Amino acid sequence: MLYLVATPIGNLKDITLRALETLQTADLVVSEDTRKTGLLLHHFEIKKPQLSFREDNEKKALPKVMEHLRAGENIALVTDAGSPSVSDPGFLLVRAAIEEGIPMTAIPGPTALVAALTLSGLPVHAFTFRGFPPRKPGPRQRFLAVDTFSPHTLIFYESPYRLVAFLQDALAVLGDRQTAVANDLTKLFEMMDRGRLSELIEHYQAAPPRGEYTVVISGYDEKNPLPPAVSELPGGGFSAEAFADDSETED
Repeated sequence: MLYLVATPIGNLKDITLRALETLQTADLVVSEDTRKTGLLLHHFEIKKPQLSFREDNEKKALPKVMEHLRAGENIALVTDAGSPSVSDPGFLLVRAAIEEGIPMTAIPGPTALVAALTLSGLPVHAFTFRGFPPRKPGPRQRFLAVDTFSPHTLIFYESPYRLVAFLQDALAVLGDRQTAVANDLTKLFEMMDRGRLSELIEHYQAAPPRGEYTVVISGYDEKNPLPPAVSELPGGGFSAEAFADDSETED
């Protein structure tokens, strides 16, 4: 059996009783980072062997995990925080297990995107989760442009090193929309900044960001103006040529 076990995104008290039971009874814990998972297991006095399953070794480690599953072992897949496969390793393993008919289930729990959305004050009835944007400006702007006219609330993950650049590109592509930026959710110094993109850019330029962020941006509203590069095109359409150069390199 393969168990996809969600783990706390900050506060360890958010772990579920079912997650603890699964980790205690599993034959092997497959972890994105064995050191971080080791701290989690130690905190709850759980002693289990671990196997590394990171983004950079996922394909290499996959056959070894499948061997354990074929042998009839119960495997718990965990990532550093939140639900496996959601902007984290796990998708390849799930597909492989499905192809071989290996039973699996999800042990639900905390996830940053839902926590940030519910705290954002932006519409929650329909939303689009986009994960981590591309690192370079050109691809990132085209990535954002896909949702220029989507009425859904948009949710992104971003690192502190690219947060300001991402917000600047979002302003250029989407216009000055209402936005909420979350950091350290469920932790002691949980933070949620709300305002228009232009205001948040100014805020984070003055106070450099730290840690990973969840960015929630309001969907398209015809009452709000779009940037000239978008709104001045015939029919309000978008041209990728209006933005960016793929040759730009990351700092």
